[in-house]
Amino acid sequence: MRMMKCVMKSRVLCALVLLLAGCATSKEELLPAGNSDMMAIWSGRQADPNGAADSRTVTETARSALRRALTNDEAARLQQADTAYTRTQSSEIHQQFPRLPNPDMVMYVFPHLSAGNLPVPGYSTVFPFYHQVQYALPGERVEGL
Repeated sequence: MRMMKCVMKSRVLCALVLLLAGCATSKEELLPAGNSDMMAIWSGRQADPNGAADSRTVTETARSALRRALTNDEAARLQQADTAYTRTQSSEIHQQFPRLPNPDMVMYVFPHLSAGNLPVPGYSTVFPFYHQVQYALPGERVEGL
């Protein structure tokens, strides 16, 4: 029992020491003030260690370091990928989201007289079997349904 109290006291003491050590660090030490103003940070410009702001953005610097020409295969794949997402007559005809089969029951109502002896012409009406229309996802197979 005495050993448990000793272990518990040492844990509490360690927690207090760590807590006080965390509070002892200054703001400037954790987050030093840089040479960039807010507008330079917002636009993404780098700051020189000498204090002069660089006019090139971080992304421009990274792109210039990694820039290379595309190979013929990469250019062909890129062109093919671009055309796969564009709207064509073929993709408009074959809908991307086809309706799933929902059989309809078509009924014809013959001409008749209403309750007030007024003539009602004949008409057709459609009752879908399912309450809600469902659509297939792109690429989902609907032929076998």
